[in-house]
Amino acid sequence: MTAPHPLTWLYVPGDRPDVVAKALLAGADAVIVDLEDAVAPDRKEYARSATAELLAEPRPVPVHVRVNALDSPLAEPDLRAIAPLPGVAGLRLPKVTSRADIIRVAERAVPFDGGAPTLYALIESALGLEHAFAIATAHPALRGLSIGEADLRADLGVREEAGLDWARSRVVVAARAAGLAPPAQSVHPDVRDLEGLAASCARGRALGFLGRAAIHPRQLPVIERAYLPTPEEIERAEEITKAAATEAGALALPDGRFVDRAVVEGAQRILALSRRG
Repeated sequence: MTAPHPLTWLYVPGDRPDVVAKALLAGADAVIVDLEDAVAPDRKEYARSATAELLAEPRPVPVHVRVNALDSPLAEPDLRAIAPLPGVAGLRLPKVTSRADIIRVAERAVPFDGGAPTLYALIESALGLEHAFAIATAHPALRGLSIGEADLRADLGVREEAGLDWARSRVVVAARAAGLAPPAQSVHPDVRDLEGLAASCARGRALGFLGRAAIHPRQLPVIERAYLPTPEEIERAEEITKAAATEAGALALPDGRFVDRAVVEGAQRILALSRRG
């Protein structure tokens, strides 16, 4: 049986192995150990060695590692040390700008079971955004895209939240056109603003995202509630699939709603998501 798509991804700094250990028990669907932005320059080597020690064996939840930027001298040592570990479920590649970035990592980084590593690309610049579909289709090892909104906001000079909507939609479309799962939203930086987080998640869901990265465990239940179907959505989806099972082709429900194959597939996705876990 295929594992359910993660809705919650919890970032933790790689130079804090005690925090990583707690994160594994925090209830996130996946944990992302960060060797990049969350780690000070003088702690990079320690973060790498501590993460390698922690992931020398499989962990109870999937653990991904965000390595340092691919154009930095730290990326190659990160990939050599981290990719072969049995506790690594995926590599998160920051500041990807071209398909060549993905191909280079896919061909050089060898996981513990051989083959190609499981890769996720972070789009964090205007150039990366322009190349989003090329990146999404660069290599079969690439399993997902997401946006690094802080860097992208700075690169674009965006001041208002709405200024990122086009970029967000661009990445959602690129991922889906490439046959990848819907992207997860970028982090909400204010860990105390749970009301704002919920509103932002609702907006992200409307744009086609599925799930979200977090930087604190208190954000996890808010994200999960926002992305799980409501009872009303589940009821409507059940009504649609039941009607479709008894009548082939397009049909109209008693309340006048039109139902075709695309509507049925959407209802099936809602029911699958409601049964996760």
